[in-house]
Amino acid sequence: MRICILTQPLCTNYGGLLQTYALQVVLKRMGHEVWTENRKENSLSLISKFKLFIKRILAPIRGIYYGTDEQNKVISQYTELFIRNYITITDPVTSNTKEVLRRYAFDAYIVGSDQVWRPCYSYYLPNYFLDFTIGQHVNRIAYAASFGTSKWEFTEGQTTRCAALAKQFDAISVREDSGVVLCKKYLGVDAVHLLDPTMLLNKEDYIRLVEQEQIPSSEKKLMTYILDQSEEKQAIVRKISQTLSLSPNVVMPEKNFAQVGKKDIDQCVFPPVTDWLRGFMDAEYVVTDSFHGTVFSIIFNKPFVVMANRERGMARFTSLLKKFELEERWVHSLEDVTEQKLHDSVNFEKVNRIWNIEREKAKRFLIESLDL
Repeated sequence: MRICILTQPLCTNYGGLLQTYALQVVLKRMGHEVWTENRKENSLSLISKFKLFIKRILAPIRGIYYGTDEQNKVISQYTELFIRNYITITDPVTSNTKEVLRRYAFDAYIVGSDQVWRPCYSYYLPNYFLDFTIGQHVNRIAYAASFGTSKWEFTEGQTTRCAALAKQFDAISVREDSGVVLCKKYLGVDAVHLLDPTMLLNKEDYIRLVEQEQIPSSEKKLMTYILDQSEEKQAIVRKISQTLSLSPNVVMPEKNFAQVGKKDIDQCVFPPVTDWLRGFMDAEYVVTDSFHGTVFSIIFNKPFVVMANRERGMARFTSLLKKFELEERWVHSLEDVTEQKLHDSVNFEKVNRIWNIEREKAKRFLIESLDL
């Protein structure tokens, strides 16, 4: 079967890249031909283009910089290399050029994972409900699609349109338990709660990926993956580092391009995906505010704490931690970082039992959905 995966545009997001990589690997092992839509959100209106032009002019004054296409290529050079080497993608597609996909004669479309059903992240939401496939004889599947939040963020018009489209799907699964409720209440469809695609593979799959690129090990054993920095989060990292006598291993650009601009662009480059994976492999402990940082702590069976990241959606974290009975790994403030919490062991034997059951459930969903 020829399958197309629709997810958020591939860029510098390690979790986003690895979830589509993992889903491709699993589907290919099942004997399918698989592509991921190479989505390019370049269908900006003239007004939007003008606003971006003004922002770039004012950038030095405001202290917020917006990269040009060439500058973004520098920043994403290693993540783009991962895409070229490990992810099969279609020709570039925008919201207005879906006819590109018809040339591939796909038998099935899989929407997910990642926050594909969150309006603020999806430029043209009906695309992620496969509006362009109406009239085609294809399988329509959602795998671990995410709303990103437990609140309903669709407009009334989006709700009406997407509810009609959702009813055309052959099978729907969502990444969070709250997504099951949202699907039933607002879209009028049944959904099942399944694992993020990265968890369809096992630790050894990712270790092989790292070893084949011969990524050297790190002597710094506190994997620190923080997406949204703050003074309190930095204080938490310092306290954990001091308490456990571990040096932080930060696998992120040294500087943020939005803050420094082109003069320091060489320090704004995202490290390779396999360097990021190596950080989890070598870690003795992980501290993160990232959903996929939490996921890979579980995959590599590393003790961890996760800092609340309300800006990016709490439902993703609470659902994941609840599924694996790891709610005690939450850290909401510096006061929560106690010596007892940091030295409490994680029952990974129980975690792995849950993981094995959920992984088989997810694979069975894919097999049965594609066989409809």
